[in-house]
Amino acid sequence: MHNAQPTASHFIHGAYVEDSAGDVIDCIYAASGEKIAQVHAATPAVIERALASADSAKAEWAALTGTERGRILRRAADILRARNHDLSVLETLDTGKPYSETSVADATSGADALEYFGGLAGSLTGEHIQLGDDFVYTMREPLGLCVGIGAWNYPTQIACWKAAPALACGNTMVFKPSETTPLCALKVAEILVEAGAPPGVFNVVQGAGTVGAALVGDPRVAKVSLTGSVPTGRKIYAAAAADMKHVTMELGGKSPLVVFEDADIEDAVSGAILGNFYSTGQVCSNGTRVFVQRSIRATFVARLIERLKTVTMGDPLDAATTYGPMVSERQMKIVQGFIAKGIEGGATLAHGGSRVERPGFWLEPTVFTDVTDDMTIAKDEIFGPVLSVLDFDTEAEVLARANATDYGLAAGVFTNDLTRAHRMVKGFQAGTCYINTYNLAPVEAPFGGVKQSGVGRENSKEAIHHYSQVRSVYVGMGPVEAPF
Repeated sequence: MHNAQPTASHFIHGAYVEDSAGDVIDCIYAASGEKIAQVHAATPAVIERALASADSAKAEWAALTGTERGRILRRAADILRARNHDLSVLETLDTGKPYSETSVADATSGADALEYFGGLAGSLTGEHIQLGDDFVYTMREPLGLCVGIGAWNYPTQIACWKAAPALACGNTMVFKPSETTPLCALKVAEILVEAGAPPGVFNVVQGAGTVGAALVGDPRVAKVSLTGSVPTGRKIYAAAAADMKHVTMELGGKSPLVVFEDADIEDAVSGAILGNFYSTGQVCSNGTRVFVQRSIRATFVARLIERLKTVTMGDPLDAATTYGPMVSERQMKIVQGFIAKGIEGGATLAHGGSRVERPGFWLEPTVFTDVTDDMTIAKDEIFGPVLSVLDFDTEAEVLARANATDYGLAAGVFTNDLTRAHRMVKGFQAGTCYINTYNLAPVEAPFGGVKQSGVGRENSKEAIHHYSQVRSVYVGMGPVEAPF
């Protein structure tokens, strides 16, 4: 029996806070179905404490130099790296993802974000614009109090991806993790304080949508950053718009991965595996519509299935395990529903499709072939280990079909034709594109979508624009003329 019980449910003003009047949220370990911890949802009093704390901390934090703020973020990055093992174990307990993944993709990615934005913080400047003898100068200023709302697939990483640019720019943040994965963000808050962040700069409160709505609707909040589904995004965007709040929306996708006949088959299969089965398929940018040129379809599918047979399911905390359970029973049932729809809709179930007979929420890696564009499994985001193979003949045809979706998060192409690769990524309607690889998200590169997949960008210098605003100052150097 694992015990991952945190010190308390919330982290506010530099310390753990409990209020047992809030609804109980059970933390269920996805690999076994056992309860490993419980937290309480934030009561109105806890929400108020967190917002008041972040609001009171913002002036002092913004008054530091960027270099001073950056030093704290970089220290936090060092602590995250030093504790990578323990944080990765906690992430595995929180999500069910195998340690072989969490140890290289979660706290490490969070540390990268804190280091990158910590290094950038001292370089955030305005500009000088000469206008004859007059001139204008600009100042880059924080927005103020930001709210971050996380998803359950990368709890540590998402907390850091939002905190790092927000704090680097001089904002404070109240962060609400997903109620499915409440544990990891508390450690991020703890580590930031240990690294020297003043109390209130980064607060964590637990809860479901009602807590998120209370945070988003508060007039003290200047900005909301959400990672989540499109329906949630629509609701939060609308609520933020009512008060002209800034938003970043990192939402879902139904991304295309296009494999041409001249592609390296092993690489393309690797890309399809990374884009469909890493994190048991629970990644927003997954390339779940795999378009394979007809002449190599049979070869591609055979090799894919061969390699899926080498999946190692087992204790996620065992470093040899390469494939974990779904995050929750609810999510597993949603995905089982999609698998049933795939079969009903006439797609060929080429591999997997069943629940694995063991405790916890395990589904086999699943491959459908003979999928057509109008099938539910080709249109709706599944968010689980289900790959759809679609056939195509020509470049123009596949580009049109790849773009025939309301989503636009990611897109990828495998080909050894240099000019075709660049034609395809120029033609894709997607914010994040890949050539001969898939699903990498380094902090140095902007990440985000177009169309229904969201607004704004996370990571890179682009994120600075989404956590700051510019003030213009016109300086007159001569006499002022007026008409009367």
